[in-house]
Amino acid sequence: MVGVGNFSCKKIDDVQSTRLATEESNWKTLEDARANLLSVYGLMRSATVSDNTHWLMGDLRQGDFQITNRADLKSIVTGQLNAQYPVINRITNWRRFYAVVNAASLFIERSKQIIPLDSRYTQINNNVDVAQARILRAFAYFYMVRIWGDVPLLTSSHDGDFVKLPRTGKDKVLQFATTELLAAAQVVPFKYGGDDPILPGLYYGAGWASWNGNIFTRLSAYIILAHIAAWQGNYLDAATYSKFVLDNYTRSNGSGSNGIVYLDMDALTENVNYYSPFAFKRATVLVGFPFEAGNGLSTANGHIEQLTLAEPFIPKAQPEMFVPKDSILRIFTDPKDLRFSINPISGLYRTNYFYNFTSEQPIFNKIKVIYTAQTSGDFTLFSSTMLFSRIEEVTLLRAEACAVLGQRDEAITALNKASNLRGTSTFDPASGKNLIDAIFEERRRELMGEGWRWYDIVRYNRIKNASGTFISKNGTPLTFRQFESAGGIYWPISQDVINANSLITQNPYWQ
Repeated sequence: MVGVGNFSCKKIDDVQSTRLATEESNWKTLEDARANLLSVYGLMRSATVSDNTHWLMGDLRQGDFQITNRADLKSIVTGQLNAQYPVINRITNWRRFYAVVNAASLFIERSKQIIPLDSRYTQINNNVDVAQARILRAFAYFYMVRIWGDVPLLTSSHDGDFVKLPRTGKDKVLQFATTELLAAAQVVPFKYGGDDPILPGLYYGAGWASWNGNIFTRLSAYIILAHIAAWQGNYLDAATYSKFVLDNYTRSNGSGSNGIVYLDMDALTENVNYYSPFAFKRATVLVGFPFEAGNGLSTANGHIEQLTLAEPFIPKAQPEMFVPKDSILRIFTDPKDLRFSINPISGLYRTNYFYNFTSEQPIFNKIKVIYTAQTSGDFTLFSSTMLFSRIEEVTLLRAEACAVLGQRDEAITALNKASNLRGTSTFDPASGKNLIDAIFEERRRELMGEGWRWYDIVRYNRIKNASGTFISKNGTPLTFRQFESAGGIYWPISQDVINANSLITQNPYWQ
């Protein structure tokens, strides 16, 4: 996917633009359009999973995982994000995301040239393709804003020869992303290669089973919109966008392949009936990037299993990160929770989320999509999806939005819809339990290992606005509001970026 159209950025961080297909031979056929669009998806997938960025940034910082023996990962857990380790320097370099922005912008600008040159490439096809590129570019900007706050806003490719720009305010960047997503959402279909009236029939010669979970749909656009709104504290829009998804997700089903459904426990973690969003390309991947083993996309890196699994799942003595037993017992308190509890029939601990709980380092095996090749040592291939959102996650986001807006009945309904799938007790309004707390506790359990923990901590503390100490810096206690005002919720920017562009300044908390 990344091959043809592998566009990278120049001058934003002094990375030379490289292309495997020259401009003279490109942008002429339907095949060029397909290859260049899929290359944008490939670049975004690479940006999120290289060096396990998605999980290191989402699950380690004040998260539930502890580190076995890697000093670089321990520094993330303890909040020393400016520690001098190669991995930290690489994941704090936003170059990979600007490669996505540039490739998407170039597709938006150039793909229309194909229409008069290849009769197979219709205006409708191009409209849908351009809308996907706009969604990808907007998603890249949202992803970067969550990590770094203010980032340079580039809205055109400049043929890969960008002028040096300072950082743009995060609100302006997110407004651009929101506008792009709203426009694109009116163009992309609910499904590709099926009977969707917006784009009926085969898509690039393939049916729905080839595309579901692989590329962004109208639901994908609204999910990203909902998360942008929630991140900005605009819960009225977050509630509206998430409701659209929950009201319309069945429109993505049909056409002869597994559709979007709420997953029971074994379907989620054991891929029963082949519905798991972590395995293969499935419609249950509402926003994400599959690594389909059948398409030769299994890799040794870029998967959480690389960090969490060990024997007997892979030939590795111990995992690099694990959830300690005391944390597991503190997080999973319901004796009926199918994710982790004691099975009343066997008297043994359930293993859907954790294997060998009684050991010193329980193995987090919620996600374990392994494709073992002929190996030596600890080399193993994985094919799990980089999953950003699934229907259960959207449902819990809907609960969060409704709870903040004071729509308690709707919030409780959404919370119970998600939690009851895992066997847990229905939320009782008369129990005295705080509804916001209950929702975020359920997100903690349900989405463990999916890259959400740190961002949920940020949104939760924004809602609560607690006056107590959130963190101490150099011996000075800071409330969450003080911590956020100083830029502490964001990561530092790689020094390589600052060295390449004198207009880029470091986040103040890390200066």
